[in-house]
Amino acid sequence: MPLSKKKIGIVCPYGWDTPGGVQSHVGDLAEYLIRQGHHVSVLAPAIDDEKLPDYVTSAGRPISIPYNGAVARILFGPIAFSRVRQWIQAGDFDVLHLHEPAIPSISLLACWAAEGPMVGTFHAAAKRQKVSFAVVPFLEPVIEKLTARIAVSEAARETLREHLETDAIVVPNGIYASRYSDAHVDPRWTGNTLGFMGRFEEKRKGLDILIAALPTIISQIPDLRIFVAGPGDSKEVLKDIDPYLRDRFSFLGRISESEKADFLASVGLYIAPNTGGESFGIILAEALAAGASVIASDIPAFDSLLGHGDFGTLFTSEDPADLARQVIALLQDEPGRRAIAERGKIFAQNFDWEVVAEKIYDVYEMAMVGGNGVSLLSENRAWNRFLGRQQ
Repeated sequence: MPLSKKKIGIVCPYGWDTPGGVQSHVGDLAEYLIRQGHHVSVLAPAIDDEKLPDYVTSAGRPISIPYNGAVARILFGPIAFSRVRQWIQAGDFDVLHLHEPAIPSISLLACWAAEGPMVGTFHAAAKRQKVSFAVVPFLEPVIEKLTARIAVSEAARETLREHLETDAIVVPNGIYASRYSDAHVDPRWTGNTLGFMGRFEEKRKGLDILIAALPTIISQIPDLRIFVAGPGDSKEVLKDIDPYLRDRFSFLGRISESEKADFLASVGLYIAPNTGGESFGIILAEALAAGASVIASDIPAFDSLLGHGDFGTLFTSEDPADLARQVIALLQDEPGRRAIAERGKIFAQNFDWEVVAEKIYDVYEMAMVGGNGVSLLSENRAWNRFLGRQQ
């Protein structure tokens, strides 16, 4: 990054207190930029102001709404608009970075309120009929205020092009790859084991797909064990599972970042049976960096991230029989499993913040000089080589 230090404002639309990919992305990016010497302020909804990092300002308490197959905790309305405008005026930012500015949130309010260089990052991958994009004529003049646009994946880019008829530079979500590549193998989780991580009570996370595949897998892998990490009520899940399967499950609850890295480095296979609504799949990038052999559904975001099967194994989405076939094949082929895991571990370095943050800052610079970031960056040969590896 250049020596010139900038005042950067970042708006996170989702409640800071709730774990989520966008919140993690914003927090990691902010901390990286701060370490580079930039002044960074993040505005986000929050329930508990006292637990916020120094660089985060609360815009008020979020409310919960259904969004893209999950529950989003966002903030909107005239009081929030006043707080957003005050934060922008006080910050006097060189560039403003708005995440998900196309949904009713403080990011959209900031796009209304602000003038000057603005970068929008689009995370969502949604079908045309999603209600969040029903107000396209209302959104178009606001989105046009953005100096540059980023999509975190080709799936997110296609969503943006389909709904708002505009384009974006693809810059993936970032991870601290060394945190995962330096993880320790924990014997508690090794062997013929499957790992699953996420809000397992959300149907789109696909735990029920994995459960449906287990009888077939166990017929060939009788000592199979399943470890599930993440928030949720395990009792509700277990009561619907056949008794002969229950003893194979261990629900770990929420685990720390270091435990997550060790978990991903240790399990025999990491399973991502998500059925849709994913625009990137940051947990897959983390799993690859940890050296896990990944099996994921072939939804567009996962297919793209795994290089169409070069860096992980894909199964037909929502098909337990195909998932079972892939799991059995890999657990019975240790050399093959290790080979694909090694390729994935090398590939995951492309998602390290040292790479990703530089690309984001390149977009900031384009915005600050008033250039067209999409066309200028597309002419960068190194950038095009990087994008080619994502496709």
